[in-house]
Amino acid sequence: MVDLRARLEALAHNLWWCWNPEAGALFRALDPERWSELHHNPVHLLAELSDDTLHARVALPRLHAVEAQLHDYLGSNSTWARRNVPALESPVAYFSMEFALHESLPIYSGGLGVLAGDHLKSASDLGIPFVAVGLLYREGYFKQVIEYGGQVAAYPRVPLDVLPLKKLDVVVEVPHGKGHYKATAWEIAVGRVKLYLLDADLPGNDPIHRELSRHLYGGDDSTRIRQEVLLGIGGMRLLRALGIEPSVVHMNEGHCAFAVLELMREQIALGKKPGAALAAAREKCVFTTHTPVPAGHDRFSWDLKNQALMGLRAEMGLPEGYLMELGREKPGNLDESLCMTVLALRGSRAANGVAALHGEVSRKMWAHLWPDRQLAEVPIGHVTNGVHVPSWIHPRVSALLDRVNPGWRDGAPVDLSEVSDAELWAIRNDLRFELVGYARRRTGHKTLISQSLCIGFARRFAPYKRGSLLFSDPDRLARLLFRHPIQLFYAGKAHPRDEAGQAIIREVLRWTREERFRGRVVFLPDYDVELGRRLTQGVDLWLNLPRRPREASGTSGMKVPLNLGVNASVLDGWWPEAYDGTNGFAVGKPVEYASVGEQDAADAESLFRILEDEVVPEFFDRDAHGIPQAWVARMRRSLETCLQAFHTDRMVGEYARRFYLDPSAAR
Repeated sequence: MVDLRARLEALAHNLWWCWNPEAGALFRALDPERWSELHHNPVHLLAELSDDTLHARVALPRLHAVEAQLHDYLGSNSTWARRNVPALESPVAYFSMEFALHESLPIYSGGLGVLAGDHLKSASDLGIPFVAVGLLYREGYFKQVIEYGGQVAAYPRVPLDVLPLKKLDVVVEVPHGKGHYKATAWEIAVGRVKLYLLDADLPGNDPIHRELSRHLYGGDDSTRIRQEVLLGIGGMRLLRALGIEPSVVHMNEGHCAFAVLELMREQIALGKKPGAALAAAREKCVFTTHTPVPAGHDRFSWDLKNQALMGLRAEMGLPEGYLMELGREKPGNLDESLCMTVLALRGSRAANGVAALHGEVSRKMWAHLWPDRQLAEVPIGHVTNGVHVPSWIHPRVSALLDRVNPGWRDGAPVDLSEVSDAELWAIRNDLRFELVGYARRRTGHKTLISQSLCIGFARRFAPYKRGSLLFSDPDRLARLLFRHPIQLFYAGKAHPRDEAGQAIIREVLRWTREERFRGRVVFLPDYDVELGRRLTQGVDLWLNLPRRPREASGTSGMKVPLNLGVNASVLDGWWPEAYDGTNGFAVGKPVEYASVGEQDAADAESLFRILEDEVVPEFFDRDAHGIPQAWVARMRRSLETCLQAFHTDRMVGEYARRFYLDPSAAR
C-alpha cells in the first residue's frame, strides 16, 4: 500500500491541486500558518512535516475524495476536445518565456505569464492534447522591496527541491556562435498538460550560458537573445529528444520566434531549399502578439544576431544576411535590426492579437509587411484573452453559482435573477472584509476598514498604464476620499531598467505618506499571483487607465467580475467588448487626441466625474436594509455578462477550432 506521504506528494506534484479548492484545503489543514508563510507550496510544506504529524493531521476520507477527483479528471474520456475537435490528436506545443501557474512557482513576471498559465489550465480542463515549453529561472523575476521611498529589486534563489519539478534524463545541444552548449529540462504536471522547462545551468557550460537559467528578463540584450535562442531552438530540440511531434507550434509573443529557424533547419536537412523550408515551417506555426507598444517588440542588432546564430546559419547553408532579412520590416535596409515579431509573423500560418481592438491596432502596425494587401486583408486576426475562472473565482461565488446555475462550469450562461440583492451584497461584504484583513497584515495599516469602498489599481507600472493619473489633481482626490470612507489599493512592479516606471511608483509612494492620504491610499508591495488574486476578489471597483489604444488586453480586469466586482476602465483592450453601460464604467472617450497631455487631462476629468457622480452615489446610497440597490444591480450584470465571455475555456476552444485545426486560418 502506498504510504501517506507518498500519496500527498503525488497530489502536490500535479498543479491541478491549485485550482481545485478541496485539494488546496487538504494541504492548508496540515499547518495553516506555515502554509501561508511558504506561499501555499505543498511540496515545501510536506518536506517540513514529520510522518507522525501527517498521520495526526490528515483526514483520510478527505484525502481519498481528492485522490478520486484527480483520478477521474486525468482518466476521463469525455472531454470537450474529444467532442468538439476529435481530429486534433497530436499535441499542440505552446512556447512562452514565462508561465504564472501559482505564486509558489516564481517563473513569471506579469500579464503575459498569467495568460500563459491560464491557457495551460484550460487546455488541461478541455482535454486538448497539449505540451508547453519555457525556461527554468532559479531566481525568477525580482522580488519587490520598498525602501527609501522607492522600489528595490531582490533576487532570492529558489531551492529546486521544494518545487513540483521532475528532472528529465535528457540533454540537448543549443547553438551559440560557431559552437554549442548543453541544456537539460524539468517537467511540471499541470493537470493533463506537461510543461517542460529548459535549464542551462549545467557543469561544463560557460558562465554566460549558465546565467540564462538565473533571471527572467534580466541582463542586457545579449542575455535576452541567448535566452530566446534557448527557448525557441532549444525548445524544439527538446521536443524532438522527448519524441514529441507537435501538430502545431503556438508561439506566445515574439520571444519564441527562433523556433521557426529550427523548423527551417530541419527541413533544409531533409533537402529542401530555404524558401520551401520556410514555407514548411510556416505551416507548423501560429503566433500570438501581445503588445501594441513599439518598445515591447524585441529587436537585435547584426552583431548580437551573429554572435548567437552564425553557426546555425552556416549549418543551414544560408547567406550571411538571410536571417536578418527574415526579421527586418524593410528587407534590404542594412541599418535595420532583426525584429522578433516580424520573424514570427513571417514564419507563421496564422497570427492574432488578443482583443478585437488590439487586432485592429496590430494590422495597422504591421500592414507594411504586406504592401500588396488592403488593411482589412492583413493576416492578423484576434482571439480575445480570458482568465481561468477556477483559478481566480472566490469559493463563495463558485458555491453560489453551483447552487443557482449548476451548468455554469460547462459553459452555460450565468443568470443571477433568482438571487436576492441581500445575498449578493453579503458575499461582497465578506470578500472585502477578507481583503482588508489581508492588507492590514501585509502593510501594518490598522486603520483600514472593511465598510469602505475599496478601489484597486494593480499592474505593471509602465508609463502608458498611467498609475499616477488620480494624483493629477490631489486636492480633488482628497475631497473625494474623505467625503465617504474610500480606500485605494495600489500594487505593481516596474522593470529594474524602467526608470520612468520606477518614478511613477515613487510618486504613488510619496502620496501614501502624505498626511491627508495616509491610511486611505495604500501600496501593497511585491505584486504576485497571490496578491493579484486577493485584490481582484476583494475590491469593489477596479481601475484600468491605459492611454488608448496601447493596452493589448488587460486580463486583470476580467477577474474582478467573477467576484462581484465592477470595472472602471478606459475603452481599451478587452473592455470595449465587455462594456454595455450596465456592467461597469467607461473612462474617457474612444477618440484620438492631439497630444498625450490632452489625452491624460481628458481621461482624468472623466475618471473623477465617474467617481464623484456615479460610483460614490451608487455605492453609498443604501435602502432601508443597508443595501445599495443600484450598485448591486451593476455587480450582478458584471458577473452575468463577463464570466463565460472572458473565460480561457472559451479562448482556448477558439484557438483549437480556428488555429490549431485549420491550416488556412488567419482571421
